[in-house]
Amino acid sequence: MLIRNTILAAAAAVMLAFMPHTMQAQFAGTGPRDNFRDTTVLRPPTGSKVAIIVFEDLGCPACAHAHPIERQVAEQYHVPLVRYDFPLAQHIWTFDGAVDARYLQDKVSPKLADEYRSAVFAAQMSISSKDDLRQFTDHWMQQHGQKMPPVIDPGGLLAREVQADYDLGKRLNVEYTPTLVVVTRNNYQVVGGTAEGPNDPTKLAGVVEGAIAQTKGAAAGHGDHAAAGR
Repeated sequence: MLIRNTILAAAAAVMLAFMPHTMQAQFAGTGPRDNFRDTTVLRPPTGSKVAIIVFEDLGCPACAHAHPIERQVAEQYHVPLVRYDFPLAQHIWTFDGAVDARYLQDKVSPKLADEYRSAVFAAQMSISSKDDLRQFTDHWMQQHGQKMPPVIDPGGLLAREVQADYDLGKRLNVEYTPTLVVVTRNNYQVVGGTAEGPNDPTKLAGVVEGAIAQTKGAAAGHGDHAAAGR
């Protein structure tokens, strides 16, 4: 029995050694189980320890509901909010909407692009076609001192950027929008975007708090360990 237990323990140690560095953590409560594949995208930006990542579709009602919560939590806890476009095929105008947002982000300012996304989410129920979107965007740009170009993406660069976001989501295996995840450098917890749920964006603040506390605890532990080694 002792030999068998020793072998099992050794096997477990080997498995842990080869597991990916990014593992799903529980920063707060119990997050829904995910079906993610390539989780290399689930990292905070350089210089940040915690971030909120969301894959969203401008025509998704659940995304519209989560959007102001995401912005408020990111601002309250001073963590980056990293957005990826994931336009769904059944929403015929949302790919173009993402391209319009990318135009503002790349050509004007990221802040104005964020405001545009918020406005689209707020007006979502009045947009059902590409023509509706163009009229909305043209009017919105005029209100914000911008002129919508006749062709917003003549070379297709912005469309390729949106498609790259979508392809990244497919690599991760995004199944629902919004897919909302809190990430640290080594761990993540899903807040929404799974079949099993619960998919409740109001849980976001608590998960971010837990992630921040975990990173501070890890840093303190590392400092204690370093001091003991001297």
